[in-house]
Amino acid sequence: MHPDVVQVILNAAPKRIVYVSCNPPTQARDLALMESQYKISVVQPVDMFPHTPHVENVVLLERIEEKMA
Repeated sequence: MHPDVVQVILNAAPKRIVYVSCNPPTQARDLALMESQYKISVVQPVDMFPHTPHVENVVLLERIEEKMA
């Protein structure tokens, strides 16, 4: 994702995000940009194209709730 898109998502602060990607390295980069506000709850690779090296990666992110002081 473009860094501006990541910022829009962070500003919108949805409770959950399902992020599907066919490029795990760039998905990891994007997830690192969101780790201050979201935790990774589930990761599931999906082999939609058998007998090829291509895999889709599905990640469920959940917003980290701020603790009340």
